[in-house]
Order: sequence, then structure tokens, then C-alpha cells
Amino acid sequence: MISTFANPARFMAFSAWATPLFGALAAVLFAIGVPWGYALSPADYQQGETVRIMYVHVPAAWMSLIVYATMGGASFVSLVWRHALADVAARAAAPIGATFAAICLITGSIWGAPTWGTWWEWDGRLTSMLVLFLIYLGYIALWAAVDDEEKAGRFAAILCLVGLINLPIIKFSVDWWSTLHQRSIFQGSSMSVDPSMVGPLMTMFAAYAALFATLLLVNMRAAIHRRRVEAQRLRSAA
Repeated sequence: MISTFANPARFMAFSAWATPLFGALAAVLFAIGVPWGYALSPADYQQGETVRIMYVHVPAAWMSLIVYATMGGASFVSLVWRHALADVAARAAAPIGATFAAICLITGSIWGAPTWGTWWEWDGRLTSMLVLFLIYLGYIALWAAVDDEEKAGRFAAILCLVGLINLPIIKFSVDWWSTLHQRSIFQGSSMSVDPSMVGPLMTMFAAYAALFATLLLVNMRAAIHRRRVEAQRLRSAA
């Protein structure tokens, strides 16, 4: 599978039909998840209507971790096997992941103000998520700062792999340290939310995932087109 999509021509053929498919899937899932979460699901007995922020905040948090893990996998492939599209995939995913992390932080603050009585608290979960957002920005800045794309890709891949250590810190921070943040929604066989909230929450998560797939393919296709244009320009100038 990796070797198949490492070929730009095969990837472009695949993404030509996969991109609109994922886009349509994302639109359908959002059309289901938004009214389900914001109109049909019940309010929380303690948090009231404020709990509905969960349907934006939690999927954004999950996706910010998943996107970074995806970047880590692509960076590893780039460093070990030097597949042509690995750097392209990691670089294309970074701004999407940074946006998810920003949405998580912003909605978390909005949620925290009425729930905890503060917009921000330097506890383990919030601080480690902020660190993830800053790593995203550093990764993007590193690509922009180095003119040689081969060197930039190598440096960025190393940074990305080092940053993976933050993912388990985010995941287990509420277990390791005293924190205001709620524990994970799924804790083994039990859940920390009412079962009626799981359906819209997972639908929104699936919508976010489909949106990520769509934007990733769009960004990768744009990067490949740019490289082809630059290569053609260099050939014409020679």
C-alpha cells in the first residue's frame, strides 16, 4: 500500500476520485451530527446547554492527536524509506492539525469559563495541548525557514518524531497529575457521558475525520501540482 501511493501518478489517480468522495461524506456527517448534537441530544444535568461545546471540542482534540500521529508515521517513512510523498503528506497535514488544535484550545476555554470558573488553567492536559499546538507551528515554520526542500523535510521529520513524546503526555495527563480537566470519555468499558450523547459525538468525530481526509488530499494534490510546475519551469529555463 505504501509503495503504491508513494508513486505520485498513482496517488493523483486515486485522489482524483477519493477527494470528492471524502468531501461528500464529511458534508453528510456534519449534516447529521450538527442537528443531532445541538438540537436533539439532551442537555447535561450539571453543565446544562454548555455541554454541547463537547461536540466541537472533543472531536477537535482527538483529531489534533490523530493528525500529529499521522505526521509522525509519514516522517518515519520519509527518514527510513525516503518515499516521495511522505514529506508531502506530513507537510500537508500540519496546518490541518494546527487548526484542530487551535479549535480545541479555543472551545476548551469557552467551555472552561462557566464550568470551571476560569478561561485557562496551567494543568497537565491544557498545557500539553498548548505545547502540541506550538509544535505544529514550529513544524510549519521550519518548512518555511529552510529553502532546500530536502533538508527542510529531513529537519521537520526529526522535529515531528521528537514531538511524538507529547502525545502520551496529553493522553495520560489527567491520570498522572491533579487537573481540572475531565477524564477521558471512554474509560475501559465505562463512559463518562450519558449514552445518548455518544451517537452525536461519534458522528461529529467521523465528520472531522472525513474532513481531514478531504483537506489532506487537497493539500497534497496542490503540493504535487506546484512541484510539477516548478520542475517544468526549470526545464524550460535550462
